[in-house]
Amino acid sequence: MSELSPVETMNAALLDRVALGMPSTIDRLAKLIRVPSVSWPAFDPEHVRASAQQVHDLFAATDLFDTVEIHEYELEDGSQGHPGIIAHRPAKPGYPTVMLYAHHDVQPPGQDDDWDTPAYEPTIIGDRLYGRGASDDKAGVMLHVAALEAIRDVFAAEGKDLGIGIAVFIEGEEEWGSESFPQFLDNHGDTLGSDYIIVADSSNVSPTVPGLTVALRGNVSFNLTIRTLAHASHSGMFGGVAPDAFMAATKLLATLWDDSGAVAVPGLHVHGAEALETDAAEIVRDAGILGGECIGQGSVNSRIWYQPAITVTGIDAPDVANASNTLLPQVRVRISARVAPGADCEAEGEKILAHLRAHAPFGAELEVDDFSIGKPVLVDASADGVQRMLGAMNAAWPNPAELVGIGGSIPFIADLVERFPQAQVLVTGVEDPATRAHSPNESQHLGSLQYAIGAEALFLAELATGTN
Repeated sequence: MSELSPVETMNAALLDRVALGMPSTIDRLAKLIRVPSVSWPAFDPEHVRASAQQVHDLFAATDLFDTVEIHEYELEDGSQGHPGIIAHRPAKPGYPTVMLYAHHDVQPPGQDDDWDTPAYEPTIIGDRLYGRGASDDKAGVMLHVAALEAIRDVFAAEGKDLGIGIAVFIEGEEEWGSESFPQFLDNHGDTLGSDYIIVADSSNVSPTVPGLTVALRGNVSFNLTIRTLAHASHSGMFGGVAPDAFMAATKLLATLWDDSGAVAVPGLHVHGAEALETDAAEIVRDAGILGGECIGQGSVNSRIWYQPAITVTGIDAPDVANASNTLLPQVRVRISARVAPGADCEAEGEKILAHLRAHAPFGAELEVDDFSIGKPVLVDASADGVQRMLGAMNAAWPNPAELVGIGGSIPFIADLVERFPQAQVLVTGVEDPATRAHSPNESQHLGSLQYAIGAEALFLAELATGTN
């Protein structure tokens, strides 16, 4: 029987330490979940501050950092942004610096009746921990904390010096557009500057197959008001002659898609990379598609990762309870478009607006407001950081890692790339297709969390020892 090499011995010790720490990791994650840190304006910001204090204390307790601080900044409109945590330990000569990112704010819980367990009462059922923020992204916070604790303890036990620099940025308003993000980069750029940036806010292929995200779609969002009449009128008196706004809106919005459900706006960018094959039945199951059939064209993952998508996410119109026999003069909708990696978001948005203007029926007047963009991201898969992280994932997870794309958007990653062009951005995460992030019954698979912590610990250890 061959003996383990020093690297294999250390890796085994790190994974053992992660496993031994899981009860404590889960307990502290549960405490984070109990704080309803919703960053949306309608919710109490004191909960976000309480969450920030908990996160601050977690990183301070590692005793690895020279500084651990909570910061918050005033926004352009004069309102107060939400608190983020900045921690830092400098690298010793010859060692790289790694920045660890996650966010401690969460989405609103939605309706209580839609949850099988209380949103802010963490509940373990089988292999999963349920609660708002259990995965997105308080598990990402605990991933960083637990990986740091593992490498701290193993290096101390073996008498090794932890020479790598570590910067931490745990944001407090990612779920509300990261409005303070530029100020954090401006005010703490020297502290956060790194050779590698690990963003723990993405998804894996499955609870046992890790994914390293190398492509993220961008986002174009705006409100669209459709007007057809100068005022409301009786639908019996003028129905069938005067075009109501709802009729115009439905006809106009329908032009955004073809009969298969694929986006029909001409000229939108499609990224040409090959996508990992996925059984459409899995998407049908995970998304809860009642008709049993996916929309769009091409392979399933190419539709999610590399093609544009357009969704109407809200409508301002009378609800059924208040409906009267009236022709509506105007309807307002919220449109959210996902933009393929490699595309120019502003140009893609203009193509969508030009399409809508060209197809407005019955002389309808269109008005656009609250136009916003989030840039897409493409990562160089050949970079050494990607290869190191793939190796760490392969050693910590039960199955080999896959390079994946994500249909969602994380616009601030483009900001990180622009602000720190020398850094390699590695987008990891703890989610899986059954996580239901942003939805009722959000959950974190606890096996995935342990594997992800192990992979990050191995990655950091490799940088700290200079091994390959």
